[in-house]
Order: sequence, then structure tokens, then C-alpha cells
Amino acid sequence: MTIFGWGVFKGMMVTLKNFLTSYFRKPDEGGIFTVQYPEEREKAIENFRNFPFLVYDGSPEKIRCVACGICERECPPKCIHIEMEIDVAGKPTRKPAVFDIDYGLCMNCGMCEEVCPFDSIFMDHAFEVTAPERNEGLVRNKKELSKSNEYFQKVRPTLASSIDQKRKAAEEKKKAAAAPQGVGGQAQPPQGQEPK
Repeated sequence: MTIFGWGVFKGMMVTLKNFLTSYFRKPDEGGIFTVQYPEEREKAIENFRNFPFLVYDGSPEKIRCVACGICERECPPKCIHIEMEIDVAGKPTRKPAVFDIDYGLCMNCGMCEEVCPFDSIFMDHAFEVTAPERNEGLVRNKKELSKSNEYFQKVRPTLASSIDQKRKAAEEKKKAAAAPQGVGGQAQPPQGQEPK
């Protein structure tokens, strides 16, 4: 014979048990914790993603982005707008003249980071983004989006160090391929000089 409401009673006892034991557990074991935000903050995990930013090496003029437009095409809400820079001869310079991201539309999916072949756009940890006007204030331009490689290493150290190693290896391979090779793999002397 079943008692009417026995399932509800059992469920309420589980809730009561979890409620009472949460006061005696540590926060990482499922206990109650309170963060006095903004004075105290939870430590963000490394792969936390929010709004994208652009990485530059050395100075802001040395931005990694080549304005290929892949992130713009792959962005689900179409919040990225890129225009390639044109030189005085009318040829593209493989740098973005305009790179805008509308943070009001961005859904923090990280698709731009995934598809970028040049390791130039990554998801930031900054989430306190405000603006007085939604339509114009949340559109960030290239200057506002650009952050140094040192900042990237501070925010996402594991990913940044692996990318730096990959870029360094590719640069060394490129230099080795550009060096003139002689017979037996030795570098040839410049024209007009005898080998030593």
C-alpha cells in the first residue's frame, strides 16, 4: 500500500538534507559560497571565453590579422566587419583598415577563434563591457580590440605559449628554407668569393 504524497515527501527530504549539509561543506565540495563582487572575484578558468580581441606582436601596428575575412564569414550572428587596407597603388596590403566587432550582437561562441588560421583573434576574459548607447557604444574598432601578446599570455598562458612555439618553429623553418643551400646541404658563399 502506497501513502499519498510519499514521493513528494522523499524529494523534500533530499532537498532539506542538501540544504543543511551545504553549510558544512567547503565551496569546492558543493557547499555554499558567496563572492563579494566586485571586491572579490572568482578566478576565471583559462578557457573561459567572452568577447573576442585581436593580438599584436610588439606594437599595435604589427597586428597578426591579415584581413582574410574568414572570421567575418563564419561568424553566426554576423557581428564582425572587416575591410582590407589598400596602398597608394590600389593594391591590398594584407592588413585590416577596418575591423569592427559589435559586442551587442556577439554571442561569445568562439567560432572566430576556431577558424582563424593566423592566430590573431581570441576570446577574452573581460566581461564587464558597458556603453551608454547599445547601437553605437558596443561596436568596438580595431584600436579598441587590439591587445598585446603579453596580455594574451597572461590571460590564456597554455594556449599562448603553444601558439608562440608553433609560430617560432614556422619562422625558423622559413628562414632555413630561404637560406641558399650548396652541395651537401652547406650554404654557398656569395658570388665572387671562394669557399673556405
